[in-house]
Amino acid sequence: MSADLIQQLGAKLLSGEIRVVDLSGTLGPKTPLLKLPPDFAKNTPPVEIHKISEYDEDGPFFAWNWLKLGEHSGTHFDAPHHWITGKDYEEGYTDSLDIQRVVAPVNVIDCSKESEADHDFLLTPEFVKKWEAENGEIGEGEWVVMRSDWDRRAGDEDAYLNADENGPHSPGPTPECVEYLLSKKIVGWGTQCIGTDAGKAGEMDPPYPAHNFLHRDNCFGLASLANLDKLPPKGAILIAAPLKIENGTGSPIRALAIVGA
Repeated sequence: MSADLIQQLGAKLLSGEIRVVDLSGTLGPKTPLLKLPPDFAKNTPPVEIHKISEYDEDGPFFAWNWLKLGEHSGTHFDAPHHWITGKDYEEGYTDSLDIQRVVAPVNVIDCSKESEADHDFLLTPEFVKKWEAENGEIGEGEWVVMRSDWDRRAGDEDAYLNADENGPHSPGPTPECVEYLLSKKIVGWGTQCIGTDAGKAGEMDPPYPAHNFLHRDNCFGLASLANLDKLPPKGAILIAAPLKIENGTGSPIRALAIVGA
């Protein structure tokens, strides 16, 4: 039966009856990157792309580049070891996690109108429960992502980071919301913003609850996702596979969704 289902899936992909949606932003020198508070010493450096050869004297038949980038650059995956609460998981690195978990159904919670009206919009358990009443319950092992349409700002780093003298302003979950989602035994949580937490999450109790609680529970985070407006609330499959970096705390990814046409 499983082989038949896979064969049917393959046929539907080839016919276009099932589509593949790209959920990743372009990775390059202009990719917006997280800026840490001044009391931290280092930030991720800008992405660099360096040419090795392109049909020239350094390689007359081939073109290729080498890259300089951080693990958490662009559309990326946070592994449990990324945060102190997940540091003791042996499978908490990108090269040791259970890869079966990263391909799963995805729940897309549309907060785009709320996020446009209030850049500091916070997703609450009450909002999620109302969404579940309309769309169906979030299941064990599934992804949950917050649609804010923030990816439309990705071409302008200042607009994407959206910071002023009071710090960054971007939507995200409350601590109670993250705990509620984890009570559903989700595999991970994702956003279209620079990180998995709200811009003002440093002021929450505890600070940065998405990072704090997700990785405490050996779950995953996805940030800087794109094109969530092309997904249904339920019914798509999300593929979010990180590079198999030795002892990696995260990785840029090409996040993909499988969606019925």
